[in-house]
This record gives sequence, C-alpha cells and structure tokens, in this order.
Amino acid sequence: MNHDFVSNIIAAPFTPMNEMGAIKPSSIPDYAKKLKKDGLAGVFICGTTGEGMSLTVAERKIVAEEWIKFQDTDFKVIVHVGTTSVKQSQELGQHAQKIGAYATSTMGPLFLKPNSVNLLVDFCAEIAAAAPNIPFFYYHIPLISGIELSMVDYIDAAKSKIPNFSGIKYTHDNFDEMKKLKEKDGGKWEIFNGFDEHLIDAFSVGVNNAVGSTYNYIYPMFKSMINEYGAGNIDEAREHQIKNNEIISALFDFGGPQIAGKAIMKMLGVDCGPCRLPLSNLSEDSISNLSKKLKEIGFFELNS
Repeated sequence: MNHDFVSNIIAAPFTPMNEMGAIKPSSIPDYAKKLKKDGLAGVFICGTTGEGMSLTVAERKIVAEEWIKFQDTDFKVIVHVGTTSVKQSQELGQHAQKIGAYATSTMGPLFLKPNSVNLLVDFCAEIAAAAPNIPFFYYHIPLISGIELSMVDYIDAAKSKIPNFSGIKYTHDNFDEMKKLKEKDGGKWEIFNGFDEHLIDAFSVGVNNAVGSTYNYIYPMFKSMINEYGAGNIDEAREHQIKNNEIISALFDFGGPQIAGKAIMKMLGVDCGPCRLPLSNLSEDSISNLSKKLKEIGFFELNS
C-alpha cells in the first residue's frame, strides 16, 4: 500500500437555474451537502460546467456568495473569474477575495486570443492582481479556449509576473507536458487534472489532484478507483476507470457533460434545472432513455 498517496478531488458544479432560466441559488445548500457527504475536497464554480461565461457578473457574484457559505478547511471554494474582459474579471476577483474564497482562476480569453505566452500571462497577471491575497490558478482548456500554448513556458513567465500564482487546472490530454508541470521547480506547483476520463493516467504521471464535472454524481465510483490505486492495485483501479468511462461516454450520447449532467443531478435529488442558451435541454423521452442507459451500466446501484 502507498501510504503517501493522497488525492484531492474537486467538483465543478452546475449552476442551478429555474424553469424561467434565472439562477436558483436556493438549490446550492442541498447541492453542497451532497458533495460534502460524498467526500469532495471543494468546488470550482462558474467554470465550463457552471456555464460561467453565460452568466452575468451580478449572477456570478450571487452564485459565489452562496457557495462560500459552505467553505471550510476540508471544502475549498475556487472561483472561476474568467471573462473576455480584464476589467470584468478583476471585478469578480476582487469580489471573490472579499467574500473569503480560497482562490481564483481564469481560462484564457475566448475573444481576441493572445498569440504568445507572455501576452497570456500579462492578461492573467492583471486578473490575479485583483485578488492578491489568495492563490491564482490558470485554467488551461484549449478545447474550449482555442489557446494552444506551452504551459511549461507559462509557468516560467507566470512565476515572475504573478506573485500569487499557484498552479494550473490542466484540461488537456498531453501527459508528457502534465508530468513536466508536476515536476517543475521541484514539484512546487499544484496541478489539477481536468479530464475525468483520464484520472488514472494523471495519477500515473504524479498528478493526484483533479477538478471535474462528473465528480458531482459519480464520485462514489471514483473513490473506489482511487482507493485501489492508493493500495497499489493498479489493474483493479484501471477496471474502475473503464467502468466510469462508460458513464462518461454515455453523456456524449445525450447532449454532453452539461446537458446530460444536469439531468443526472435531478435523478439523484438535486434539481439544477435547465441549461441556458446556447446549450439545449433534453426532452422527457431523452431523459428516460438516459436513465435506462445509466441503469444498464449499473450507475444507480454503484451510487446507492
């Protein structure tokens, strides 16, 4: 058994909304209780899963204020403050620090993308400076941002320009680079795996921390994998990952992680409501078919 193996898994929550499409912060207390009961180490709010870019600045502040009520030493709240506007992101960062969030984070801008690492770091530096007393994490997600720059070079530039730089949420499948990031500067930086389907691959390169959407509803299944890995039972752990990936694969048959994920949360008793445009929502027939698919995989038994 590897007694040194410790894994901190953080959920990327959905933003609850009502049937009219307005945010519904009143659903967050039950949501937070579920995540805490499951054993999550915290939340990364208003990111991709949380439809953060589809929310107004005022809405994002309200969501942050509700989640922060549940922060404690074992449950951290990281606030994604990314927008295409440095000024808006600074406003969100200032607010996050004021209410006592553990950290802030931003992905690269989706509009007028920086074409060099230095420009990206300059963009992040202004945002991080708005919340200078708490950690800042860069959110690397080229699939969404379209920014394909070296994260090794990013760290080299960020550590001199961003005093509160603490690491990277790495939503990419370049495990050679991920390993370099984890080992860089003597392992100084916190690196979070962002692809749930590759969690065991992240473990294999030394990255034990993760942020993801499926931990909202299948973390009990992932815990089995983590326990097996920590005990040195790598083959058994990989079998658990394969099982979890069956569920992740099913998400893409039913609209993707946000659309299917919100439907699954309702099945588990936490109603996160519909998604906001430009995302669509599942019909009742599709929800029924998703439920049948999950039952075939054994999802409900493993989460009971």
